[in-house]
Amino acid sequence: MRRVLVLALATALGTAAAALAAPEPGPPSATAAASIPPPGWKPPRNAFGQPDLAGYWSNATLTPLTRNRRLSDKATLTAQEAQAFEKMWAAALAESDAPSDPNETTEAVQARFSDSKLLEIRPDFAAAGGDVGGYNTFWIDPGAHLVEVNGEYRTSILTTANGQPPPRRKGASAAAGSGQYRDVYDSYENRSLGERCIIGFGRNAGPPMLPNGYYNNNYQILQTADAVVIEVEMIHDARVIRLNGTHRTDDVRPWMGDSIGRYEGNTLVVETTHIPEAQSFMGSWKNLKVTEWFTRVSPSRILYRFQVEDPETWDAPWGGEYTFAPLSGRVYEYACHEGNYALPGILAGARHQEKEAAAAKADTAPPKARRGAD
Repeated sequence: MRRVLVLALATALGTAAAALAAPEPGPPSATAAASIPPPGWKPPRNAFGQPDLAGYWSNATLTPLTRNRRLSDKATLTAQEAQAFEKMWAAALAESDAPSDPNETTEAVQARFSDSKLLEIRPDFAAAGGDVGGYNTFWIDPGAHLVEVNGEYRTSILTTANGQPPPRRKGASAAAGSGQYRDVYDSYENRSLGERCIIGFGRNAGPPMLPNGYYNNNYQILQTADAVVIEVEMIHDARVIRLNGTHRTDDVRPWMGDSIGRYEGNTLVVETTHIPEAQSFMGSWKNLKVTEWFTRVSPSRILYRFQVEDPETWDAPWGGEYTFAPLSGRVYEYACHEGNYALPGILAGARHQEKEAAAAKADTAPPKARRGAD
């Protein structure tokens, strides 16, 4: 069911694919609202009579999941404010991409990066591009525009009042941090799913399906009479949504949960349960239910909405929304595999450190008492 054209092997992390399948730039924010349909436009239907969602799409965006209060406390921006922000971002990215001085010390590079406008806009880039061994921004394709929904330019994907997740119920499991696997080296099974090339990082596949904020935020949607398949570029995941089915009755938990869908008018509605613990969303998984809505709202946009609910974690359902934009190309192979150099190197390094620690401990241990007298 997948139609993937393989042009070349990407690197182990697949970053080359971002350059091959870049999202369509689209019009400047100040001059057009792409999610508003032109007069007389009607959502297309496919050969099965379903709302036509098929094609190649991207959810790359400058809008983060949660609102960056250092930039704005408002939920929405005007078109002029959005364009000014996007220009500021483009300038900050160009500054970061400028050729570096080969004589500049690592300390000086990191000091300059820590004070850059880029980090003011995207503080998370400190981990991605500002450290030895991290990506520099040449490899990063986070998008060029803010999320625009019905003419409003959003400062967060979440639609809560403050653009942040709601408070958790007392006694709810704590949400796992992004560094939860950093210092766990006992086995490859303890490493993250993304590092093991099992499923992408940042919830690209979901549910909920979210842009990871860095690169490879591309998709292909395929529709048949009894299923919808979403091919996710990172890490070549194929999410299968059964139409008009029922949820499984056992406790088997597929990587992307158990998704069933139905069409309501011009919208594909998807409900997912049975999400595995390794794919928990902000600490919720066992009783988590995710509902998603895919609606073709204009010739060039699909509106994606999601709602998460878990009565043991939050008092009420909550969620967010964004729009998919078309690709100018197609989805290529993301050549990530579990045999890449990084994973054996991480585990081998940990075993070496353990040997060094054991040897140092043996060298400093006091000699054992001799038996009997001299």
